[in-house]
Amino acid sequence: MEKFNKDIQFWKFSFYGFVKNLRFFDPYLILFFREVGISYFEIGILFGIREIATNILEIPSGIIADSYGRRRSMMAAFVAYIFSFLVFYFFPAFVPYIGAMMLFALGEAFRTGTHKAMILDYITRQGIADQKVHYYGHTRSWAQRGSALSALLAGLIVFAHGQYHQVFLYSIIPYIIGFLLLKSYPKYLDFSGDAVGAEGGPQPSAEPSLSDEAVGKKLKRSLRDSLQATLHDFRDLLKYRKLRRLMLNSSLYDGVFKTSKDYIQPIMRNLALGLPVLLALGEQKRVALVIGGLYFILYMLTATVSQRAGKVSEWFSTPEKGLNLTYLVSIITVVAVGVSMRYNASLIAVVLFIGFYVLQNLRRPMTVGYVSEKIKGTVMATGLSAESQLKTIVVAVASPIFGALVDTVGLGWAMCALAVLPLAAYPFLRVQK
Repeated sequence: MEKFNKDIQFWKFSFYGFVKNLRFFDPYLILFFREVGISYFEIGILFGIREIATNILEIPSGIIADSYGRRRSMMAAFVAYIFSFLVFYFFPAFVPYIGAMMLFALGEAFRTGTHKAMILDYITRQGIADQKVHYYGHTRSWAQRGSALSALLAGLIVFAHGQYHQVFLYSIIPYIIGFLLLKSYPKYLDFSGDAVGAEGGPQPSAEPSLSDEAVGKKLKRSLRDSLQATLHDFRDLLKYRKLRRLMLNSSLYDGVFKTSKDYIQPIMRNLALGLPVLLALGEQKRVALVIGGLYFILYMLTATVSQRAGKVSEWFSTPEKGLNLTYLVSIITVVAVGVSMRYNASLIAVVLFIGFYVLQNLRRPMTVGYVSEKIKGTVMATGLSAESQLKTIVVAVASPIFGALVDTVGLGWAMCALAVLPLAAYPFLRVQK
């Protein structure tokens, strides 16, 4: 049962996710790359570059966020995103897109894990840490609502302009709003409550839990001392075998999802072109409307699932059983998508792919809540960034290989091949109590 107060900061957290997910390019990213003339292998290279750059910056960005301010780090991330959108819009070619992906990776590195750490630290201050799955699931559901609205608006943008690249220009608007929203966050959320000696019970949400003097002392700490303290805690984090197993489990699962998730777009395109409706609109506009509508349905489903993640997690006798079952069912679903594509069953493949999205959005709040129980608050952003870093390694390796497979053997066989490693690794990565 939910026991937390939906105060102004709860709605700011939720609105952040809503605005952040107004990425109008998401439903058409692969189709956009193909329109420019980029092969699936080159698409995989671009995704790999993005993940490698993110991987290089991930841990330092988490340390900087913990040491010098999470809010400031995330504001810098939004600036990097905006510049990447400008490159995608004005320079449509493979080589400039390498730079755009690196700018995007800079934003991802400073954002990933940091906002989750702010939420988890805030609910700890409020004394509702036992509600972390419910709370995070609610805020994540608003992110999915943002994605749902984004899909509809993106469809209208492509329908109106007849081209995919316009979506990057429109994506700048919500990211400016996101920057200003982060600027309005309470300054005490720059740092963890226990990072500067905050002790005791829950802090009132209307007042900063850190005094001006305490914040000042934190800001005056030298870079060397800050890095040494955080790195020491991070080394301690990696000593525990079962925690490493959990992080590998989560990273491999999310890596498979991130590698394959955008490839629902060519499947949706095939479905749209095969439908005997809207023929008078022309191919581009027909695809725009169908994909926009399907993505809207997809994200509304994932929003509902995210909001109820806490309740669903209570169906399992232990959180470990929930994590293990969703892992297995999801990977089997990936195989089923591949088989459906081999038999040209686009509608079945789309439905299965949507099921994969739903399972991922059910599992993610469960994973975040479980991981947060094992990581000290002082290194929360670093710990969650470490998990994300492992995921980026998986995506960096898998994306070019997956793209090459799509070019050579087709999307169906490529999807089946993608599921081999996580299925084989499951006995070694089962989450243990």
